[in-house]
Amino acid sequence: MISLLANLNWLSVLLAFVVYFVLGALWFTLFFQKQYKISLGKANETLPNQLIFIIGPALCSFVITVASALLIYALHIQSFNQVLGFSVLVGVGYLFANTVNIAINPNIPRPILYGIISGTYHLIGIFLVSIILVALP
Repeated sequence: MISLLANLNWLSVLLAFVVYFVLGALWFTLFFQKQYKISLGKANETLPNQLIFIIGPALCSFVITVASALLIYALHIQSFNQVLGFSVLVGVGYLFANTVNIAINPNIPRPILYGIISGTYHLIGIFLVSIILVALP
């Protein structure tokens, strides 16, 4: 599978990564900032703005984008219906489920709310990533 890295369209991977990352920035700081803070039990607080909170998600989004590109290439996904199926499988089966699983711990006071907010971000993000990767092969 790693040998497929040379076959990827790295411009489409980069574009998909940027869209995914920017969606995350908007999702958590603009679209759902209030709900996200509530899910963390920090409704009336200003969340810390440290470099790790930018670089960490960027790196994770990049890894998810590259892994998705490899799978899309290896599975010969080429149509919108295939993108939709892939996005639901990966988005719900891995990203959403893993996000909820991570949220279910004593440090997240509202794990279901957190899981829904973050999991939905990943589901929509992987759908956009997949559309870009297939549209720009």
